[in-house]
Amino acid sequence: MSRIGKKPITVPAGVDVTFDNNTVTVKGPKGTLKQTFSPKMGLELKDGTITVSRPDDGKENRSLHGLTRTLLNNMVVGVSEGFKKDLEINGVGYRAALEGKDLVLTVGYSHKVAMTPPEGIEVTVPQPNKITISGADKQVVGQFAAVVRGVRPPEPYKGKGIKYATETVRRKEGKAGKTSK
Repeated sequence: MSRIGKKPITVPAGVDVTFDNNTVTVKGPKGTLKQTFSPKMGLELKDGTITVSRPDDGKENRSLHGLTRTLLNNMVVGVSEGFKKDLEINGVGYRAALEGKDLVLTVGYSHKVAMTPPEGIEVTVPQPNKITISGADKQVVGQFAAVVRGVRPPEPYKGKGIKYATETVRRKEGKAGKTSK
């Protein structure tokens, strides 16, 4: 059995889960998420817990078992608590600002970079060098955070650029650190 796939998912109060064949809709205080899963996986809601079962121990079914359970759990957590990614901007003159809903980055280019967040994603800029991206869908939050980071990834010599708050940039020594013979 899959260690992840056999864990039951507890549905918190205020979250409504409905099954329509292999399509699952999860509604909660943070929004509504809908996803279609493989018809091979058995989904059951009983006494406030969701269990995922597989028909046999075939390689594909073993892979889908843990994946289905994890995606379902992310949907339940997303509509109840939400997901959040924090980004930091390092560099002289590098900053972020919000213009309406658009995120505007000034990161060393000859122009400002404006980005519109996808539907259901909320972007806040508590300080000019900090960006917080939050939403109910974990995949969309992570993807938009990666797109923002990709505008100016951190470079290893001075550490300038946009990085995740938990990320550590491995620094390199420049030409001056080289010894000559």
